[in-house]
Amino acid sequence: MPDVTDGKRYQSNLQGEVDSAALYRTLADVEENPEIVQVYRRLAAVEDAHAEFWRKKLRALNQRIPRLHVGFRTRALGWLAKRFGPAFVLPAINTLEHIDSGSYDRQPEAVAGGLPAAERSHARVLDALAAPMHGKGGKGVPGNVLASIEGRHRTGGNALRASVLGANDGLVSNLSLVMGVAGATVPDRTILITGLAGLLAGACSMALGEWLSVNSTRELYQSQIATEKEELENVPDEEKGELVLIYQAKGLSEKEARALATRLFADKDQALDTLVREELGIDPEQLGGSAWAAAASSFCLFSAGAVFPVTPYFFLGGTAAVAASLVSSAVALILIGIGTALMTGRGPVFSALRQLAVGFAAAGITFGIGRLIGVSIGG
Repeated sequence: MPDVTDGKRYQSNLQGEVDSAALYRTLADVEENPEIVQVYRRLAAVEDAHAEFWRKKLRALNQRIPRLHVGFRTRALGWLAKRFGPAFVLPAINTLEHIDSGSYDRQPEAVAGGLPAAERSHARVLDALAAPMHGKGGKGVPGNVLASIEGRHRTGGNALRASVLGANDGLVSNLSLVMGVAGATVPDRTILITGLAGLLAGACSMALGEWLSVNSTRELYQSQIATEKEELENVPDEEKGELVLIYQAKGLSEKEARALATRLFADKDQALDTLVREELGIDPEQLGGSAWAAAASSFCLFSAGAVFPVTPYFFLGGTAAVAASLVSSAVALILIGIGTALMTGRGPVFSALRQLAVGFAAAGITFGIGRLIGVSIGG
């Protein structure tokens, strides 16, 4: 017989399925590729079926079926998908799906209903959608669909994560800098200039670092492609054998793998493109993306976070400016914490409070050090 806690567990499971179905329908609404739209709709339909499964369990307990509303995380991810496209949120959704994919393994009702296998299948589908085809072997999604999303969803990378972390770097570092200088009781104009200098220095450093990183990655990829091209010219049989092994590892029989490799090697350009993707895991059309775009993005994200602590000093002075700086930074820290919750699956309140505590701890330490330095220098 079910115990008294089963009803709450069933309701929690029902809420999760309702949220997932709503999110997949949103992705289907904003997706441009009709084949991928069908994938999202099929996922939503499966989640609807799972939701009905838990409704039946609740009815069996003679419990009232709750009128559920879509949760905050789902609404936020849906809004971001509508604003920036599915690629922006897909990596975060993929992470959450993997977190949830094992949640049914220890629930006997779910196991009996085949739900764990379905959830793991969803995780594999999202793996394929969120990653380039060569990285996942095409499992879970038809090959023609994977080919259509190749390079498009990949270019988004984990854009949500990059945005949150980039803004967080600028906010925490400049808040610490501004509070450290404020602790030394220097003039407000000096604090303002220091904050602006910290914003520009940090943003330029992040941008140049990202530019060098992307360029270095591009040069490394180009070198690897050149080596692969040379090997294809000198030892084509060995390269063909490696491709056969790769396809066998993905589940093809030796005969099928060899036939596919033979067909690809009939054209040298196609053979090189395939080897680069399958053996090296490189998309020749991307090569790490645009270094200038990455630099500009890093500059803007860092600046977006760093501007909060320093803006009040344009209008206020003294204790009022310090308080306003802390308040505006607190709001930004809370928003960043909520953004982090979208990626980690933790509750938004917990993530926001943790982010606030970490940011204020850093600011408190630098303020204290600044006060000590100011006292010692000032005598």
